[in-house]
Amino acid sequence: MLEPPVAMLIGVHVSPAGGPAKAVERGVERGARSIQIFNQNPRQWKPREYSTEEVAEFRAAIADSDVDALLIHAVYLLNCASEDAEIRTKSHTSLTASLRAGSALGANAVVLHPGSALKDGGEAGAALDRAGAVIAEALAESEGCPLHLENTAGAGGTLGRSFEELARLLEVAGGDARLGICLDSCHLLASGYDVRSAEALTDVLDEFDRVVGLARLGSLHVNDSMTPLGSNRDRHANLGDGELGRAGCAAFLSEPRFEGIACVLEGPGAKGKGVDRDDIEDAFALRDEGLAARR
Repeated sequence: MLEPPVAMLIGVHVSPAGGPAKAVERGVERGARSIQIFNQNPRQWKPREYSTEEVAEFRAAIADSDVDALLIHAVYLLNCASEDAEIRTKSHTSLTASLRAGSALGANAVVLHPGSALKDGGEAGAALDRAGAVIAEALAESEGCPLHLENTAGAGGTLGRSFEELARLLEVAGGDARLGICLDSCHLLASGYDVRSAEALTDVLDEFDRVVGLARLGSLHVNDSMTPLGSNRDRHANLGDGELGRAGCAAFLSEPRFEGIACVLEGPGAKGKGVDRDDIEDAFALRDEGLAARR
């Protein structure tokens, strides 16, 4: 007798204010199966180190909850591809701290926007090599916690706008077994990948498998897009309210190859105050719609 598939771990980005155990509490309040946090103030470079007590409290809290996965999102200040050596050094320090925090907390991964080739006129060029070097150094100076490179919408000189760029980043970063990919549904559409139906998503994932390899897929962000296919603009909409539409979001949330993977809903949230329990419940309802359509 076949066992039922492991459900996608639909979750939410929450604040760790008051300690990481509080993040679990906030996830539980929203009915989330996974949570994502910033491990430091997103507006400051100073890394945050968790105390032994904070780590113990977090591990006890998550073990006693229905939350099955933790992602740490590296703060947006980081630009591992910067031509500015000081920015690259700060990015390396922050990323290494995030990976060490992930190891302490038992996180599934740190999620990273790979960087931007701002001064390269939008061309990846040497920016990929610069980013790869910083990423490799951070991995070498940390242990255990995986690092997932997030695909981008492709605005300006951002790296990771295509599967080919993601594959190249994995290569120049050394191909470490801890390296993986986080796919964002909004970013996929904005960068030109049509994921607005189950059939189209299947084709995109087949291409991802050919170029990168599905074994590298480690986490997901589910967001609708305010801007159309190929816009190269990162503008999140609430699930079903954007260009992906209800059918596209349902297809993404019910994709069989995503089963068991942490999938974080980042918002903005239907009430405009962040993702709450109603938004998470709607995401699970969309998943059910998608599963029914696949039968």
